[in-house]
Amino acid sequence: MKGPFIAIFFLALSSLGQNNPPETTLQGLRDKVTVRRDTRWIPYIAANSDSDLYFAQGYITASDRLWQMDLLRRVVRGETAEIFGRQGLEEDKKWRRYGFTQIADATVSNYPPEMRAILENYARGVNAYIGSLTDVTLPVEFKILQYKPRNWEPADTVLIGKLLAEALSSTYQRDLMREATKEVDPQKLAVLTNPVTPYDVILFGRDITAVTQRRPERETLRHSTGDGEPSASLNEALETDLAIRERSLSRVGLYAEALAASNNWVISGKRTGDGRPILANDPHLTPSAPGIWYIAHLSSPNLRVAGVTFPGTPGIVLGHNENIAWGATNVGPDVQDLYVETFDGKRYKTPEGWADAEVRTERIGVRANPLSPNITYETVEVTKTRNGPVILEADGKRYSLKWTALDPKNNEFEAFFRLNRAKDWNDFKNALRTYGGATQNFIFADVRGNIGWYAAGRIPIRRTGDGVFPYDGATIDGDWTGMIPFEELPNLYNPTEGFIVTANQRIVGTGYKYQQVSRDAAPPWRARRLYDLLKADTKATIVSATAAQHDAYNIPLSMLAKDIVALNAASAENIELLRSWDGRMTPDSGAALLVNEIRNCTATKMADDNRPVSAAVIRERVLHWAIRENSQRWLPKGVSNWGSLLRGCETAALGVFVSRYGSDKSKWVWGTVNEARFNHPLTAAPLIGGQFAAPKTPLLGSGQTPNVASAVSMRHIASPGNWDATRLVIPLGQSGDPKSQYYKDQFEAWRTGAPAVFPFSKAAVQLGTKSLVVLAPK
Repeated sequence: MKGPFIAIFFLALSSLGQNNPPETTLQGLRDKVTVRRDTRWIPYIAANSDSDLYFAQGYITASDRLWQMDLLRRVVRGETAEIFGRQGLEEDKKWRRYGFTQIADATVSNYPPEMRAILENYARGVNAYIGSLTDVTLPVEFKILQYKPRNWEPADTVLIGKLLAEALSSTYQRDLMREATKEVDPQKLAVLTNPVTPYDVILFGRDITAVTQRRPERETLRHSTGDGEPSASLNEALETDLAIRERSLSRVGLYAEALAASNNWVISGKRTGDGRPILANDPHLTPSAPGIWYIAHLSSPNLRVAGVTFPGTPGIVLGHNENIAWGATNVGPDVQDLYVETFDGKRYKTPEGWADAEVRTERIGVRANPLSPNITYETVEVTKTRNGPVILEADGKRYSLKWTALDPKNNEFEAFFRLNRAKDWNDFKNALRTYGGATQNFIFADVRGNIGWYAAGRIPIRRTGDGVFPYDGATIDGDWTGMIPFEELPNLYNPTEGFIVTANQRIVGTGYKYQQVSRDAAPPWRARRLYDLLKADTKATIVSATAAQHDAYNIPLSMLAKDIVALNAASAENIELLRSWDGRMTPDSGAALLVNEIRNCTATKMADDNRPVSAAVIRERVLHWAIRENSQRWLPKGVSNWGSLLRGCETAALGVFVSRYGSDKSKWVWGTVNEARFNHPLTAAPLIGGQFAAPKTPLLGSGQTPNVASAVSMRHIASPGNWDATRLVIPLGQSGDPKSQYYKDQFEAWRTGAPAVFPFSKAAVQLGTKSLVVLAPK
């Protein structure tokens, strides 16, 4: 009797003081809305209508994250130089070329009335909060930067979807990189472009044969100086473009390096301890303060749903309702094409002859000093062809961009509105039919025990080829003739294996009709490790799912350590260090730091001998097998064998350690370089930046392990039918106010895997209530 008595006691205690909760009156509400907060400041919003629910969500989210919301829309609108000065100007120019401001307005007008109403109600709630602010209550960032927020518009929410599209589906730079490898040795190029490895976790179809990305002669567009070498101008333009993109997305916590952004898996009840399915999801993005996710629980007579959303976005993006749970990881298809356009002044060549390009002038505000509100203006001229905006110039050539995100008929958020209300697999699929954002591996589990997966998004079909290289804009070769039909997109429902895992890996076999679906997949290491863990776990639990999310075993580094030992390619001391290493990237591991440095050094030396192929490509596609197969072809010139190359890199690594960390070998450990780093956009500001600081604790994990350390942007585990056992945690906290106790209160639970329970039922929510307020009509 002791347990039930204590529960009843605390339930009664939590209700004390709630009989007459405080009220906040707001113009625009139709009825009262209750907002409960738990010990992590997560809002549980209950309304009597959907219109009031989304109004209240906008109001509450803005109360915690308004400046972050303002920054997100400013990035996509190309308005960061207005607050940060010239450091944001080139980023603004890049975004203005896309023209997302105009596209978002058109997208809103294309939305069905029900969706427009949601965006409008949410915006009214945000604006109700903005209208309540005074000079004293403004979030601190507005005070520091000396400006006030303007009203939120429905199009601002759409812009966040475009920001995600840039983070998760921008691949045009890779088209140019592939084109630049045309002079690489054909046998090496076949290896570099072969997607098949022994470690792949294929979900759909099977591998028939290795596929190499060879270019039909008619698609060849040379970018050379005449001596067979890639143009320096093109390489420089690419490097500059990539650096601007990374800077812009990292500023708001949405940079996903190499598009590798997340783990998820779903397990059938046949393989769990209690017979219920388990769904787990942990998206990977650049760490930032505050984080990119906001936790919420929403209920009205029409729905009850909980999970995470982006600040500025109504509803729940990833989470569960009373019937299903869902998660997502990035797929990495090719949804962008570049076109080399032939210009004569303002006219350009088309298949039908010469045509006038569309030209508009963008006016960008720029501060001379971020701490002064004085603004001057600069202009940028944007040119658009029939294929899209001109976004890059090099070697006298101008490249235009066609991209699914530039089509105002594609909407990103209607699918989530439908997912929030989905009851079964058919509802889930019908929701995804409407999805027009960056293609995602959506996983599914329901209270009936079913599991599934669907790779959903708009993926173009070209008239010729599949978009590997730039097209000639004056021809019809690169025209899009349609999109891959939804029914033909890869999917699984209750597979015989009993579980499904995605980690941005290649998901389709080489026999699948549309190879562009998995064009820019991540290396297979995380997916392979998770697959092996799940296959061995026949009685999975939430505890074992948590352990898998935190797993730090590194397959490629473990293999390399064994190779170094087998070749005796290090000092006796380091041979013993590597022989005794368990392959885990733990903060106290000297072996992890050493073998990682040797791997980077080896790949760099190989890449120097195979320009313009990058060290990253060599490291992930070649290194792990070239050493074991003793491939002489890949040895750098002047190096006689792999042992010699590895020994040279060991010597170089030790020199790097001394110069970086000093002679104290106790600091030569993985935790020295693998720390939690959550930077706020104002962290580096002199005198004022310190208040935004977040913990810098050493962390488990690396880029090749399931736990990718600081880049884990949230962790979610749900067991349908046991919703009150749901685990959900973000790296820092709900609040964007650095003075709030909820700014970084979730850090330890996120770092260690301590249970972060997210209650769902009415009784559990009431039991966990720390505060209660009522939003009432004015």
